[in-house]
Amino acid sequence: MSQVTIRDIAHATGLSAGTISRALKNQAGMTDATRDRVLAAAHRLGYDFSQLRDVRIRRIAFTLHSQHNTLDSSPFFSSLLHGVEEACRREGIALSFNVLGPAKPAFDQLRLHPPDAILCAGFFEPEVLQALQQTGRPMVLVDMHQRGFTSVNPDNVLGGFLATQHLLRSGRRRVAMLYGSLAHFSIQQRYRGFRRALFESKLQADPDLEVNVMDLGDGEAGVIEAMRTLLGLPRPPDAVFCYNDSTALTAMKYCRSVGLNVPQEIAVVGFDDITAAAAAMPPLSTVRVDKEALGATAVDLLLRRKSDAPVAEIVMPVQLVLRESSCGD
Repeated sequence: MSQVTIRDIAHATGLSAGTISRALKNQAGMTDATRDRVLAAAHRLGYDFSQLRDVRIRRIAFTLHSQHNTLDSSPFFSSLLHGVEEACRREGIALSFNVLGPAKPAFDQLRLHPPDAILCAGFFEPEVLQALQQTGRPMVLVDMHQRGFTSVNPDNVLGGFLATQHLLRSGRRRVAMLYGSLAHFSIQQRYRGFRRALFESKLQADPDLEVNVMDLGDGEAGVIEAMRTLLGLPRPPDAVFCYNDSTALTAMKYCRSVGLNVPQEIAVVGFDDITAAAAAMPPLSTVRVDKEALGATAVDLLLRRKSDAPVAEIVMPVQLVLRESSCGD
């Protein structure tokens, strides 16, 4: 079967080859309707977008799922966005911000200022990613992994392993984990690290000590209910590993409110090392993610990637930061 060309798309749409070329390269000088018409025809005919010559990226769309647009998520994603902004400023690239979700059509959100490349941060449903991919623009996923997409992630498995291993080596034997939706790649990977540490310590996982806070309520309410459940067990935990720092800070606050000493009676470790972690009382042990570097690396991947380059999957190092919440006297 012969390869579909720009002339084939021009013949199918009745537009000039020049118009087709500008539409496929997302260049200015046409209406959104014309651009969408060209893209629809290109996908229908099976056009290979890798045929396009690489063009300079002048605008990147930072896209965030609507479920991440919360107070709990904002400390992580705001630092990530800061890293993206700094990298774009150095390269002279315009940056736009979009909040997407299944109920918010991706094309409608991106029409106002069409980007040359798309950066997706955090969780997205596969159908949303596919809609974005069909625009033909370079894409990179940050804090998420999906087969067939270039991505950059912290070493979530290692981070979960190091946090749990630290608690076990400190003499804790009833280590609980508070986690969110395992549909999220980063949470799923942190949970894997938690389980791996238990396995390597020859400890059997206890389902009663693994609590999905999403099942118990939104925000702090879910975390509080999870801790109430854990502390009400006949054999309550002596340590808790939380999938992010916001959850850990709420869990620690609840423990103190019911008269438990942290870390003497229960140790707490988080993940991400947001600014509030070091300022907590007591300061929170956590797994440090260089969020600014994560964002900057994503921009670099977009700028350096060629249209015919293989998919890249970058895993960035993490560091266990020990503070009083897990190792005080």
